[in-house]
Amino acid sequence: MEKLTEKFRQKIAYTSLDFMRGNIQAINWNARLIGIKGPRGVGKTTLMLQYIKSHLRDRLDEVLYVSLDDLWFSNNRLADLVDNFVKRGGKHLFLDEVHKYANWSQELKNSYDDYPNLQIIFTGSSLLEILNARADLSRRAVVYAMQGLSFREYLAIEWGYTTPEIKLPNLLEHHSEIAEKILQDVKPLKYFSAYLQHGYYPYYREEIDLYAQRVEEVINMMLEIELPLLRKVDLAYVPKIKQLLLIIAESAPFIPNVSKISEKIGINRATLLSYLHYLQEVGLSRNLFRAAGGISRLQKPDKIFLENTNLAYILGQPNVGNVRETFFANQLSYHHQVLFPTKGDFLIDGQYVFEVGGKDKSTAQLKEVDAGYIAADDIEYGYGSKIPLWLFGFLY
Repeated sequence: MEKLTEKFRQKIAYTSLDFMRGNIQAINWNARLIGIKGPRGVGKTTLMLQYIKSHLRDRLDEVLYVSLDDLWFSNNRLADLVDNFVKRGGKHLFLDEVHKYANWSQELKNSYDDYPNLQIIFTGSSLLEILNARADLSRRAVVYAMQGLSFREYLAIEWGYTTPEIKLPNLLEHHSEIAEKILQDVKPLKYFSAYLQHGYYPYYREEIDLYAQRVEEVINMMLEIELPLLRKVDLAYVPKIKQLLLIIAESAPFIPNVSKISEKIGINRATLLSYLHYLQEVGLSRNLFRAAGGISRLQKPDKIFLENTNLAYILGQPNVGNVRETFFANQLSYHHQVLFPTKGDFLIDGQYVFEVGGKDKSTAQLKEVDAGYIAADDIEYGYGSKIPLWLFGFLY
């Protein structure tokens, strides 16, 4: 345990507090069992370490951070670590990458039940099953989802411009005043293109020249390690999933022809639909449906997107229209329900219909829609129902 403590202290020493994600404010850190799940690379580890350094720095003797993929756990049990930590006065245990530990759910449940004065915060893959794990943690854990940087957060890093996130109803009603206030301090369009290409995953700041390579490495880890580990996908079929991802990257957003794609890849319909579901779960694609209720793993998506615009540039050669729609779907889906409407491009929360396009996009397709809006690229200010596309990057 001393070795783990030493590693933890080293990590804390090198953790920067220069920029902290909005998630830190959104999480109820008083809960006894907190889960943070999300795709690899979105900043879950950094979030935990920053919270420790900013809120628990004066009592580090009561705190321990460990990653469950540490070699220490090849010969030691998590349950024994927890017991030892509590006996030494430990009160706040931070567990990273819990999905890498075979019996994580059962041992977390036991620790929660056996040590009422211990707080446990854990992170895991977006594939993490809290409800269906062998030990049901859904009644005990407060679980938060995390995704990559919003455009608002990217501006905070690159320009130092900070502003609170904007609620969608407020944005729709007061977008002109909000945009005017933002534009007094920063020119969003100056940074928008760079964000779309390489601003989504926080590690872009480390080595921008190696960003694309690192994203591809992360994708391979998701497909070759996480899917086999957490969805029992046979490794022999991983190349088929990669092939499917490249098909999506070349065409997204698009309305899928399941029969043609199945034939092209050489898998049956049910397997294809399962793979499409897995790609969304792991954080590489986004499936849109016309109806919200009763969506199953074997239901055909009505439209498929890549999860974010950075993936679109790294995996394919997207046109500007595809990038705009991918950005909008990504930023809205974090806090809102996004469906594929009969008219328009997106139906948000069952009441707002959006068309996404360039600055000359007209409202012709929204004439019979009650609450219809245009999300227009390449404009600084909006008017009426036409709103700058970049402004939707301020929703989280």
